[in-house]
Amino acid sequence: MAEARILLVEDDRQLSGMLTEILRSEGYAVDVAGDGQRGLHLGLTREYDVLVLDRGLPAVDGLDLLGRLRSKGVPTPALVLSALSNPADRVEGLDAGAEDYLGKPFDVDELLARLRALRRRGAAMPAGAQEIRMPGGRLDVPSRRVDLAEGGTVDLSEREASLLELLARRRNQVFSRREVLEEVFPDVTDEGVVDTYVYYLRRKLGRGAVVTVRGLGYRCGVL
Repeated sequence: MAEARILLVEDDRQLSGMLTEILRSEGYAVDVAGDGQRGLHLGLTREYDVLVLDRGLPAVDGLDLLGRLRSKGVPTPALVLSALSNPADRVEGLDAGAEDYLGKPFDVDELLARLRALRRRGAAMPAGAQEIRMPGGRLDVPSRRVDLAEGGTVDLSEREASLLELLARRRNQVFSRREVLEEVFPDVTDEGVVDTYVYYLRRKLGRGAVVTVRGLGYRCGVL
């Protein structure tokens, strides 16, 4: 893939400098912000392929920063990098709008692999395509809202929307539970969570929204 742009928002200068050097050596163009206010300004005024955010930032907290970006319609995939890394912290980060969450200290190779995955995910979204057709309506990606063809709207949680987006963008592909887990729930090891969120989507959108392909996994329903 072509050179990708990363916004790194991290107030630890030593860590920020190390990450910047590593990322640039991997071919990324990196902009650095040392506090949440600067990160918010850059996130709103420049286009990036991936966001890497610390949580405990001066001026504006990392999750607050992410929430403000999402509220302004910025869909750029985000990875939260934080010393707050217990399961409750990770859930809070993902529900706040992050696509991935990695605790400190971290393995550099794992971080780079997660960034590559987020970059692939972002590349699958054509420029400006923030609405995706799905059975019975359209998913508005930034707002996580489904506009139903028959009228009315349905609001989705962050992970419900991420699962639906994955399936709807590649409607002809069948995803195994393991593949869904890696794409949508990178912090989870139990594949049963995939079945749970498929159930949630069907309960909100109807059984036709997600089709079970016996022995293989799930795919988007027929339009």
